[in-house]
Amino acid sequence: MKAITLLGSTGSIGTQTLDIVAQYPDQFRVVGLAAGNNVEMLAQQIRAFRPSIAAICAPEKLPILQDAIKDLDYKPILLAGEAGIIEVAGYGDSSSVVTGIVGCAGLLPTIAAIKAGKNIALANKETLIAGGPVVLPLIKEYGVKLLPADSEHSAIFQCLQGVPTGGLRKIILTASGGAFRDWAVEDLRNVTVADALKHPNWSMGRKITVDSATLMNKGLEVIEAHYLFGMDYDNIEIVIHPQSIIHSLIELQDTSVLAQLGWADMRLPLLYAMSYPERIHTDWERLDLVKAGNLTFREPNHQKYPCMNLAYAAGRAGGSMPAVLNAANEQAVALFLDEKIKFLDIPRCIEMTCARHTSDNCSNPSLEDIIGADKWARQQVIAETSQLETRPQFISLR
Repeated sequence: MKAITLLGSTGSIGTQTLDIVAQYPDQFRVVGLAAGNNVEMLAQQIRAFRPSIAAICAPEKLPILQDAIKDLDYKPILLAGEAGIIEVAGYGDSSSVVTGIVGCAGLLPTIAAIKAGKNIALANKETLIAGGPVVLPLIKEYGVKLLPADSEHSAIFQCLQGVPTGGLRKIILTASGGAFRDWAVEDLRNVTVADALKHPNWSMGRKITVDSATLMNKGLEVIEAHYLFGMDYDNIEIVIHPQSIIHSLIELQDTSVLAQLGWADMRLPLLYAMSYPERIHTDWERLDLVKAGNLTFREPNHQKYPCMNLAYAAGRAGGSMPAVLNAANEQAVALFLDEKIKFLDIPRCIEMTCARHTSDNCSNPSLEDIIGADKWARQQVIAETSQLETRPQFISLR
């Protein structure tokens, strides 16, 4: 039985992880839970999974949580705030920490888990994108495993099993194309928040669904793949695959191509990261290729998805630039979801912010540098929104 801690327990990743634990109680037990603001759901999870420790991010909700479980026959440690989340991440005898916290907020708890000697099942791509220069050396220093738990990087990781060192030639990330894959470019100026949240294949949180609509999620995955697998950006490409059956592919030195296939179900990569290196038998729906039907592919439209090129540029710039890109995107998406900027303003805000950071890009950033760049970028996006009407559609990021 593997002991796990779950960060972001009330979100999409967290609830699906706990579905796995509930289905396979002889395989997994929960040591710690950390959640954002949904105190009612967290209380239910504590009752169901009986963790030793739990934390709610919103400090004002701690008394509500305490009251909600006061009748339990055991007393878990209850904490609140960022410090509480960090404490949960490094607590106890869990061997793996599933990081389902959305955005760069997952960076410090992930570092705490690494320093506590725990393997990381990484479902929070922003942690590695922003903090890769810090996180990767810590993974090596503390001798823990970094296991991808999102569908694309899990697919690559699975395909790489048994591939000899130096055998990998290219990584091919598949993308659904998001809510607007069949829209004309000129129609994007009229996009509403409701439009952007209509993902055709996956059920995800609001932020990642918008990232899918802009294809920034795929751009961020390019940077993550660079850090996870050590591939040069010239050898990582994106292809639109509307059916989301092939979750990603690798090309080997002899031009052989390996792919991982499955229905669109986030439980599959989560289960593999949680159980690695074992394979657990499930009763989930098996992939029927006849039922899946035709599998199609096309090149992404760079005019429709400018965020892809922004991500490649930030990745190649390296240093603190990916942290700025990630923070600028998070802030711009938040403004869009609050209906304070338009959909097409998202890449404009990101590019203007990255361009302003070019002269200040730190080539070998410390954790403090990354946190500072993240904070600056968020403030810069807010400042840039007042200038959107007077700035060009896009400026070149060099």
